[in-house]
Amino acid sequence: MSAHRYCVIGAGAAGLATMAVLLEQGFDVVCFEKTDRVAGHWHTDYESLHLITSRDVSGFDGYPMPPEYPVYPSRDQMRDYIVGFAESRRLAEHIRFGVEVVSLVPLGDSGDTGWRVECSDGTVADFDAVIVANGHLWNPNLPEYEGRFTGKSMHSADYHDLADVEGTRVLVVGAGNSGCDLAVDMANARLESFISVRRGQMFQPKAIFGKPRGELTWLAKLPLPLQERVSRALVDVVVGPTSAYRGLPEPATRNLNKQPPVVNNLLLYWIHHGRITVVPGITRLDGRTVHFTDGSRREFDTILWATGYKVALPFLEASLLRWRDGVPLRTAGLTVPVGVENLYFTGLAAPRGGQLPVYSAQAKLIARMLRLTEASDVHIARTFARAEKADSRIDIVRKIWSKQMERAHRLIDKLERDHAAA
Repeated sequence: MSAHRYCVIGAGAAGLATMAVLLEQGFDVVCFEKTDRVAGHWHTDYESLHLITSRDVSGFDGYPMPPEYPVYPSRDQMRDYIVGFAESRRLAEHIRFGVEVVSLVPLGDSGDTGWRVECSDGTVADFDAVIVANGHLWNPNLPEYEGRFTGKSMHSADYHDLADVEGTRVLVVGAGNSGCDLAVDMANARLESFISVRRGQMFQPKAIFGKPRGELTWLAKLPLPLQERVSRALVDVVVGPTSAYRGLPEPATRNLNKQPPVVNNLLLYWIHHGRITVVPGITRLDGRTVHFTDGSRREFDTILWATGYKVALPFLEASLLRWRDGVPLRTAGLTVPVGVENLYFTGLAAPRGGQLPVYSAQAKLIARMLRLTEASDVHIARTFARAEKADSRIDIVRKIWSKQMERAHRLIDKLERDHAAA
């Protein structure tokens, strides 16, 4: 067991993956989870949610999903799988439930000697490093418009099922993956379903030739530019041009490496069947009337705001980090923030594809960095900041992120060799 102590914030999927890796490698770890359970938002997401990546490429490293699961598991199946992972690793023994981290204070020069962690139950403890895994899908981003809507209005984070909807005329604002799911939910229930699409999107099918996209191994082996062109050609064959779907605006670019795709088959299906109506962006609200950028207006009973989330680190003084577009700048496969030492992130990245393997991979890299700092006086954050350009992205092409991880491991290899030779 390591003589050093490490803190993990959050027992969602990213925190659990981190704990599993660190505990397996003999690190002394304690996790603080503000709720009374593991698996985070998978307990509260909307009931119709299914993964957009397939079962066999979406699980934790070394813990495959049950073979009886469907190709695209449901919310409840994902929740049970994550809970089962925690139980199989006996992770709850290292989690303090119902305890929220309220403050992180760097010790030494910008965290050089660790962090002081203050919790909601009055606990104050010092740790050699802190791994933040509090997630980026819990702090709703609600846009502001002139006027006020007097019908039912709620963010997608608070939507669970059709019982949350009032009336029959429903406007979903936002055409990301969640927004498209919610518009489909309304259409499936034979409500009047509308979706506000402010800018063009690229839509991808879940499967090509009947095989999940993420399992087309031959495609993943292609060089990135060629991979994008082939993927786009396949999408064009299966989905067709944007103009084929009434009301959808053209994307600014059709390059899949520059335009994050939306993975949803049923939105396009219901647009073709007239059960989902596409409307443009909003200009103002007036009672139950919504005014749009093309000069049109419509009456609605419910608005569901699928407008995304903002990154929030309520326990950390924002000025300690460097930020871009509301997200901390990071290096080393998006795990190491710029500006402080001995602070790491798992899960503050969403490389396209299955997410749980990402958390396991990030945790393994962090474990290497922790072991190196235990054995030497190397400053990880400063070393990586000198060696590579910092990145603020959350959505990122999988192959680009994989190359970032490869470079990070190579740098750790060099630092280990330098330490061994000293």
